[in-house]
Amino acid sequence: MKRISLFIFIIIFCGKHVVAEDGYRLWLRYDKVSNQALLSEYKRTIKQVVFPGTSPVIQAAQEEITKGLSGLLGSQVPMAKTAGAGSLVIGTPASSSVIAGMAALKPALRQVNDEGYIIRTTSVNGKPVTVIAGNTDKGVLYGVFNFLKLLQTQKAISKLAIADYPHTQYRLLDHWDNLPRAGDTQTGTIERGYGGRSLWDWANLPGKISPRYKDYARADASIGINGAVLTNVNANAQMLTTEYIKKAAAIADAFRPYGIKVFLSAKFNAPMTLSGLKTADPLDPEVIKWWTDKINEIYTIIPDFGGFLVKANSEGQPGPQTYGRGHAEGANMFANALAPHGGIVMWRAFVYDNKVSEDRTMQAYNE
Repeated sequence: MKRISLFIFIIIFCGKHVVAEDGYRLWLRYDKVSNQALLSEYKRTIKQVVFPGTSPVIQAAQEEITKGLSGLLGSQVPMAKTAGAGSLVIGTPASSSVIAGMAALKPALRQVNDEGYIIRTTSVNGKPVTVIAGNTDKGVLYGVFNFLKLLQTQKAISKLAIADYPHTQYRLLDHWDNLPRAGDTQTGTIERGYGGRSLWDWANLPGKISPRYKDYARADASIGINGAVLTNVNANAQMLTTEYIKKAAAIADAFRPYGIKVFLSAKFNAPMTLSGLKTADPLDPEVIKWWTDKINEIYTIIPDFGGFLVKANSEGQPGPQTYGRGHAEGANMFANALAPHGGIVMWRAFVYDNKVSEDRTMQAYNE
């Protein structure tokens, strides 16, 4: 009976832990630090947080540091307005007067770009503090995630001198998500079924915002992702209707506090599909006007829209070659309309026609 009781106890105890950890938190777990010596060091070093600012990105970073520290240290760390011994001071020279007054930080900040940050052990009025500083709010957000990573991976933080910045400007995830078919009340599918159903619940957007959008954005920002192409490269022209642009705008609103821009794939012949134009020739004045007007509409609804990903004249997709034009002429039509808004066009280079027996790599090179 003792063995049976022990077996039942093990099943119940282990079962609770299996249910509690389903993987949803990914690496942002923020469980209490198990190393007692390090935990004591962390608590001595981080006695309070001085983190002014009210922008959406700063608010996201404030929420993250509060959540992360309370979980990792096992107790709430108070927020303060002035820096004392054991303060964690966070912000930009524009948002934090403490950081603005630290002349020693200025050379380091000049070395990191708009999305970079520094994490440094220093002092304020002779009192030891830890500083997370960036030139922009987005840099601060990345610095906060990296600092929490140091704690979660149980690194020493008593003598920090970190400077980091991204060397790649566009760091995107490309989703091969399809829009739902007519009458489908579920979310869309993912190309070839690789990942089940889409994250984006198009049927209920823009009215219903799933908490998964924020969780997705947090995970992206924590590793420096700053953009997402929401839709399949085998584009659906319906995505460019006003109805769906407003749906994408709702996702963009959820992403914005985490520094992530929304991108969309564009169907090359959308002017014909959506507006009945007789051609999609990229040099045709009516076609150029259609895309210019459409892009202006998108930026009216999504002011920080990132731009388009285009798959043209590949695997049966329409493109400039359909009208005797080159890829550059097709890409530049989009680029000219996006440029005034600061948007970009990404032209897919993996191009091949199923009817050509040429090696795919050679064909893409020739194209």
